Amino acid sequence: MNPRLTSGNLSSSGDPARGARTDIRAMLRIAVPLAFAELGWMSMSVVDTIMVGRLPGSATAIGAASVGGAFFYAFAIFALGLMSGLDTLVSHAHGSGKKHETHRVLGSGLALAICAAPVGMACVLAITPLLGVLGIAEAIRHPAVQFTRTLVWSLPLLLLYTTFRRYLQGIHHVRPIPFALISSNLVNLAGNWILIYGHWGAPRLGIVGSALSTVVARLYLAIFLGFVLYRRDPAAFHDLRPDRICFVKLFRLGFPAALTIGFEVGVFNTATALAAKFGPVSLAAHTIALNAASVTYMVPLGIASAAAVSVGKALGAGHRAGAMRAGWTALALAAVFEVGSAAAFVLLPGLIARAYTPDRQVITFAVKLLAIAAVFQLFDGLQTVATGALRGLGNTRTPMIWNLVCYWVIGLPLGCWLGFVLHWGAVGLWDGLCVALILIGVGLVREWRESSKMQAW
Repeated sequence: MNPRLTSGNLSSSGDPARGARTDIRAMLRIAVPLAFAELGWMSMSVVDTIMVGRLPGSATAIGAASVGGAFFYAFAIFALGLMSGLDTLVSHAHGSGKKHETHRVLGSGLALAICAAPVGMACVLAITPLLGVLGIAEAIRHPAVQFTRTLVWSLPLLLLYTTFRRYLQGIHHVRPIPFALISSNLVNLAGNWILIYGHWGAPRLGIVGSALSTVVARLYLAIFLGFVLYRRDPAAFHDLRPDRICFVKLFRLGFPAALTIGFEVGVFNTATALAAKFGPVSLAAHTIALNAASVTYMVPLGIASAAAVSVGKALGAGHRAGAMRAGWTALALAAVFEVGSAAAFVLLPGLIARAYTPDRQVITFAVKLLAIAAVFQLFDGLQTVATGALRGLGNTRTPMIWNLVCYWVIGLPLGCWLGFVLHWGAVGLWDGLCVALILIGVGLVREWRESSKMQAW
């Protein structure tokens, strides 16, 4: 679609309603595939957990895979966040019609991925001995270490996939991305069935088989999207030489984004560890509510990626007012979705909790936490999409600061005070995180409003 039509001339058509519908359709064409891609990404770990849980000693197998995965993703997500600058630089170059510049960014992105992969792998392998220091039982610690040492080989493949994906969404070619995730889930499902349980003559590898299956699925992801990129833009592979200036720009944009993700993931991992201190019922209810909120979070996360590339493309094309409208359109879509998800948490909390467990105590407690999740749904969606829109403007530092201050200086200490001093338990922890999300949501929407006004003029 011609960016001048979608970003520059709508307001001059004399029909604001028609212009708004055009903006919404343009945003949905990018946001819907990316939201499905995020949901597909999350479903892979859900399938792994379900299939590992069918092994003898189900609780031990699930615990080992969970602990090993937590150690891996603590570093993997940070490494993936480093690639966030591709959204900004690729979309800017694409919007300005500088195809050679997009190729230069792709080459620099691949160079950054090559640099980040061994560092991330080394960090994951170096931290596994801490499992013993943390006092985790040997029955869980040994298989968890084996699981992590296998899964770590998927990190370079993840970074390669992420580079190709962000390049494709930066040039607004997003339809193959959800197909790649859906088909990779099928590869992972088949691999789990063969390698976990030892079907078709394969050795019975247990949870290590699950990790190996994930490595194979991510190899497929990287190859598939690399092939899609080659078919779409074969010239991109003929000039992959990294550019030093572009490499530095990518790192300067990506590092704050990686810290932002790290602050958010870290605070919820810490909350999970703290919830365990309140007993198994509290931990189970916390896990259910957090999982449900994470599922709904995937949709605004997809919209955030669409906002980043749409704002970046409009800005690169010189349509500053169009960039502003793209951001507000994405925020409106996220708000509509999150109001619906909040309503589901209010109206159907028992049904949601029963999908995870038949335990009445856990269900009752989970219903209380889902009510808190309903309160922060709107703000969580807004802060996620505002972060994406600001990334489209090239601003990744502001979300980092808001996440650091609101989560770690305000939200988590408040939650600990409510939970442990006032004895509110896990409810207190969630109340503190809820306050943090409200502050971040309001703050980042305000930051977007001020930044987009400056860009519009």
